[in-house]
Amino acid sequence: MAHNRSTPEQQSVRVLKVGERVRHILSELLARGEAHDDVLSASNIAVTEVRMTPDLRNAKAYVKPLLGEDEAVVLKALRTNTAFFQKEVAQRLGLKFAPRLNFQPDESFDEADRIEKLLNDPKVVRDLDDDEG
Repeated sequence: MAHNRSTPEQQSVRVLKVGERVRHILSELLARGEAHDDVLSASNIAVTEVRMTPDLRNAKAYVKPLLGEDEAVVLKALRTNTAFFQKEVAQRLGLKFAPRLNFQPDESFDEADRIEKLLNDPKVVRDLDDDEG
């Protein structure tokens, strides 16, 4: 049996592609309300990123409830329904092994807000104006 000898770059591209496919599948499941959960059906949830391990067996799905919904309640509902999501992802991906899903809150928006506030601080604006002059 011949082994697939791919370069690390090809492997990482595959990991990224599978992660993106998982993100699309999860987004579609949530948008259609296919998980039979009242919290998830009533919430608008963005799946912002899915990071796969190199062996494609584990996936961290970063999610953000929209419209200021309670993030802790939404995360608990997602984690409660993990088996459903894993089964659906496995069927739709067609991989030999289904990735184990781990739902995490997406903190990148909060970090962006923090950076924006720092950049708008009067002291920072003053220093930036000095550099340009």
